[in-house]
Amino acid sequence: MRLGVLDIGSNTGHLLVVDAHGGAAPLPASSFKRPLRLAEHLDAAGAVTPAGIDALTAFTAAALVVAEEKGCEDLLPFATSAVRDASNSDAVLEHVRERTGVAIGVLSGEAEARLTFLAVRRWFGWSAGRLAVFDIGGGSLEIAAGADEAPDVAWSLPLGAARLARTSLPRGPVDDATLRVLRKQVRADIARDAGQLLRTGRPDRAAATSKTFRSLARICGAAPSAEGPLVPRALPLDTLRSWLPKLAAMDLAALAALPGVSTDRAHQVVAGALVAEACMDIFELPALEICPWALREGVILERLDRMSVLDGS
Repeated sequence: MRLGVLDIGSNTGHLLVVDAHGGAAPLPASSFKRPLRLAEHLDAAGAVTPAGIDALTAFTAAALVVAEEKGCEDLLPFATSAVRDASNSDAVLEHVRERTGVAIGVLSGEAEARLTFLAVRRWFGWSAGRLAVFDIGGGSLEIAAGADEAPDVAWSLPLGAARLARTSLPRGPVDDATLRVLRKQVRADIARDAGQLLRTGRPDRAAATSKTFRSLARICGAAPSAEGPLVPRALPLDTLRSWLPKLAAMDLAALAALPGVSTDRAHQVVAGALVAEACMDIFELPALEICPWALREGVILERLDRMSVLDGS
């Protein structure tokens, strides 16, 4: 069947159209996305601004047209941390529903971590053993670990790259004092609950998903996306550490010129790098493998699993 997955992220709105059936990998058929920057369209009270609401509504309406044109039998719409944490979340979603007819559900941070873990587990398979998964989004960081398809532990922290860039960093070179303050904050927030993962055993394999991790891996020498999803890619801690002071010293134009970095996300690179470094250091991981599957694939896989149960297959 052909499914449309409508992902309203903190940075981007993304409609992924896939051909999917139980027992097979979802096959991408079409992709439609726009930068929404909802994590940056927040006022002092934490509400999504009228400009942000208009951008979200316009994108949802356009995505619905694309889904219909591509022959989607069903649409799976969901929103993550920017909408989840907004003080006017219910009003935003009701506005979108009234204007477009699309009822967007909101994933909890734990659900986001769990579904991402499912996707990564299916990608690497049982040979991965005990698996740890890290996902840096625009608004939050998700961490999950376990030996099965459902993680033993899964949690979310407000350490997204867009959120930290907006609240804690200048749009340009970052001085050492500012970098040190943010580094200390990020590490304290991650370490506070690190025991959730560590007490259940060290992972046999550690993986990362999301645009932020993919961009950092590319900066550190990983193969470009043009070489396809089956090429192994990794983010080594030592290489990332050597890049951090260079990234902090760059202006936005220099950051945007780096391989794997888009102009829209250049200002988030330093924040994302600090979070990635902290994850690897605190959990004593020399590198993270980059997984091409993430939350959207997890949503699809869970939907297919439920359909198989209902069909009795």
